[in-house]
Formats: sequence, C-alpha cells, structure tokens
Amino acid sequence: MPDASTSTQPRIARIWRGRTRPERADEYEAYNYEVGIKPLIEQALGVQTFREDRAEATEFVTISYWASLAAMQSFAGADPTQIHHLERDPELLIELPSSVQILRLRHSHGHVGGEAG
Repeated sequence: MPDASTSTQPRIARIWRGRTRPERADEYEAYNYEVGIKPLIEQALGVQTFREDRAEATEFVTISYWASLAAMQSFAGADPTQIHHLERDPELLIELPSSVQILRLRHSHGHVGGEAG
C-alpha cells in the first residue's frame, strides 16, 4: 500500500465556511479568491469553492483536499483546525469562523470538478 504522505490522491478534506452580507458577497468572493484561495491552490491537491446566496446572508464554503494530515499541516500549521483569518475578514464577514472541519475521505465515486458559471 502506498505511503499516504507521498500520495497524490486526496485522503483528507479541510472545510471552511463563512458568511457575508449579500451586498458585499461579490466583493468578498473576489477578495477571498485573490488573498485566500490562490495560495491554497498552490499547496492543496485540489480546491473547490461554493456560494449560496440567501436573502439574509451569502454563505461561502471552501473545501481543500490533501494527501495527508502532514501535508495539510505544512500549509495550515500544527493545528489545521485553527483558522488563519484574512486581513479583511473582520470587515467583510458577518462573524469570524472559529474553526474548520477536517474529514477523512473514505470513498469517492465518479468524477467531480470542473468550472461552473
């Protein structure tokens, strides 16, 4: 069995959630991409971003995929559940998330990915 720390297959997902006011959603999405997502893309095996627009708030979800906990820690630090807020997060988010969720990937079926409009 291959060593998970050197695998290029996703074994762990790190899930971040944040909410902003609808009138600031486009601004936050662009800012988050430039300052938060681009560096993540350089390190993670894959990154997916989601957005749900509701009347009272817009929620963003970012899922990054990692080969191992050690690989994730090299990007996020010794405690990968700890949030590293972006400089403008206090201004743009309704509340600052206190942690992220880390899940071990058990099974993957089909092809997931691509661009959405």
